[in-house]
This record gives sequence, C-alpha cells and structure tokens, in this order.
Amino acid sequence: MKYIVVTQKSIDQAAEDLEAAVVRNKFGVLHVHDLKAAMNKKGVDFPNECRIFEVCNPFKANAVLTSDMSLNMALPCRISIWEEKGEIKIGTLEPTRLLAALSDDDDLRSIAQEVENTIKTIIDEAK
Repeated sequence: MKYIVVTQKSIDQAAEDLEAAVVRNKFGVLHVHDLKAAMNKKGVDFPNECRIFEVCNPFKANAVLTSDMSLNMALPCRISIWEEKGEIKIGTLEPTRLLAALSDDDDLRSIAQEVENTIKTIIDEAK
C-alpha cells in the first residue's frame, strides 16, 4: 500500500526536484505542509524533517469527483519527503489500494491506476 524510495539528496533538493517532476508530469502542487515547522510552532519538539506535498491533476480529479463526490475525502494525492533514521525517503500511499477500499467502480479503478503510475514516475524522477 505504500510506495517509498530512499534518496541520497537533501530534503531541500528532493523537494525542489519533486516540484519540478510534478509539473513535468502535468500535475500541480496545491500545498506543501512543513510538518516539523508546524509541530514546533505548536510547542512540540518534533525532531524529523517532513514535507507533505498535496498534488493533483485537475482533469483526473474531475473525473473521479463527477463519478463519486464522496471520494473528495481521499483527494488530493499526497507525496511526502521525510527524514527517518538518517535516511531521506520519498513516498505515497498507492491510489489503487486506497480506491479499492472505497469503491468497486471499474472506471475509477482505471483512473486510479493512471494516477498511481504518474505519481510513482514523479517520485522516481525526484529520487
């Protein structure tokens, strides 16, 4: 259910390369959450870097949402870059596995597979 790769890049370089890969693959970055900064701002001494990218292809999202509006709860896709035990990782939850738990619609399954293939390409390019 998780697709995770390890990179030799810094968090900053991986984040920059991820944003470029998102655009190259016709997705957009809606927002980036800096988890460490947000936790620290709330008084929690969170030690690890973690950036969570909300990414979307509006055409794919439109197709999903016009078929089943309740799936808005699973959108947008998220790609995270984080530090764990001295390694920098880039990962996502696989859209096909998420959708399988939420819907049995064959058309949506096909869209989820397309999105998953693109998200994995984005991650591999950023690696």
